[in-house]
Amino acid sequence: MLPLLAAPIFFAYVIVREPVDYLKPSFRFSWILIVLIFAMMFISNPVIEFLSNLNQKMVLPPFLKWMRDSEDSAQKLTAVMLQMNTVWDVIIDVILVGLLTAIAEEFMFRGVLQTIFLRWTGNIHIAIWITAILFSAFHVEFFGFLPRMALGLLFGYFVAWSGNIWTSVWAHFINNGTIVVVTYLFNKKTIKLNPDDQHLFNYSGYLISLAIVLFLLFVYKKTALDKAPITEFDGEELD
Repeated sequence: MLPLLAAPIFFAYVIVREPVDYLKPSFRFSWILIVLIFAMMFISNPVIEFLSNLNQKMVLPPFLKWMRDSEDSAQKLTAVMLQMNTVWDVIIDVILVGLLTAIAEEFMFRGVLQTIFLRWTGNIHIAIWITAILFSAFHVEFFGFLPRMALGLLFGYFVAWSGNIWTSVWAHFINNGTIVVVTYLFNKKTIKLNPDDQHLFNYSGYLISLAIVLFLLFVYKKTALDKAPITEFDGEELD
């Protein structure tokens, strides 16, 4: 975790010496964006479930069996990390798995890498998609590739339109932190919602979820750009 966090900070401050452009660490953004992100992260769950189920139906060729083995190992490690017996265990996991992981990965991907690809390509959409693909591939979990890439796209646009890394950190934290809390509550039999259940919604739910998320994204973009137009590449406003 620490090397992943230290690498983008070292790159931004020491190598290129442009921490503001690469890390976008300012806390100056509208609180409305925080509310919109919070809503989108929960309302997008049906869409994420649909992509996960679609991903699960894909068949790996024999020469890529190592990817399944790698994913099984990663899932076992995650299961160990999410073994929580007390509230203090939950708090520790929310901090480590939720907050610190969100900060480290967002500094690396939406901070440094997305900025690098933006400067290379001159196109924010290409930069966001490439970064999202790399973000998902980084986790080496083939059967979770599509939903994780979709989350990466959301995170990427949150940062692109707001010009602030903390918007994607907040979204990433909500995603990871919710998994931690729900897993604990399910294991303690406080709730019946199994965090591993990928059949909670139907096709109507998927479509409604997608429509609401797209609408909220539109509102997010308008709010972010109206409050503070972003000029990231050659002085041109992002769109």
